[in-house]
Amino acid sequence: MPFPTLILAMIVMSFMPVILIMLAIPIVAGSFYKTQAQSPAVRPTPSNAVHDIEAIVNSQGKTIMERFSTPPGYARKVVDPNSFAHYLRTLPLKPPGTKVRYYDGREKPAEAYEAVVDMSISGKDLQQCADAVVRLRAEYFYAAKAYDKISFKLTNGFQVDYSEWIKGMRVLVKGNKTSWIKSAPPSTSYKEFRNYLEFIFMYAGTVSLSKSLHQKNIKDLSIGDVFIIGGTPGHAVIVVDMAESKRGEKVFMLAQSYMPAQETQVLKNHFNNRISPWYQLNATADLHTPEWTFKPSQLKGW
Repeated sequence: MPFPTLILAMIVMSFMPVILIMLAIPIVAGSFYKTQAQSPAVRPTPSNAVHDIEAIVNSQGKTIMERFSTPPGYARKVVDPNSFAHYLRTLPLKPPGTKVRYYDGREKPAEAYEAVVDMSISGKDLQQCADAVVRLRAEYFYAAKAYDKISFKLTNGFQVDYSEWIKGMRVLVKGNKTSWIKSAPPSTSYKEFRNYLEFIFMYAGTVSLSKSLHQKNIKDLSIGDVFIIGGTPGHAVIVVDMAESKRGEKVFMLAQSYMPAQETQVLKNHFNNRISPWYQLNATADLHTPEWTFKPSQLKGW
């Protein structure tokens, strides 16, 4: 090898470790930021919140009432076993640790919920927040064969009675105009009931549901009441259980669906992990749920 070429090769070799280190830095840094970007956000909780989950949760419990004990000093009030309140607090739950499924089969991370209601949803993006509330109310009456009590308004104000649907009547939609037509055989089958609900989900929402419910004072909160904001977007959560202390203090539990369509879930209380999934009733403070904040004035009842 000619002498000048040899000298040049020696110089290059002497700087090779530095060159390799400099080339490696962007690769390492890039992988670090990529990992950070993919990490889920962590919701902060109060520093004094100790999640005494073992004292609240019975992993063997198969319903809301069986799965979740009341906080110390509280007790559930006895309700009529045929009531909507009893239906809600005895909703079946999937096994602990089960993830909520979206309508398309994807899993929802568990940051927002403590349990998943064992109630199937369709493969369409329909059963969202207000729809889940409607579903629970309708399922209760359907199970009791109280078909004449299943009735919901569409966003345009049209009242869709299930008692008409079971006669084979269907709603014809033309733009914003709706009317009844006879187009199906009479049926009270569960399949046709679900078809009825999916029609409601398609043409109703928080706006129509909010208008159908009546205003309630939060001091009169009861199981089955709904915190609701009508709008696009809006949101709704339903009270599925309550308990009370001897001093008259109340705690309650909430369930919701959300966007996109997903299974109904019992919500966590991020602001008081010590009693989660229970929430302390406060007549003046905002209600902070994992995915929405409500004002006390946004409570409504059936």
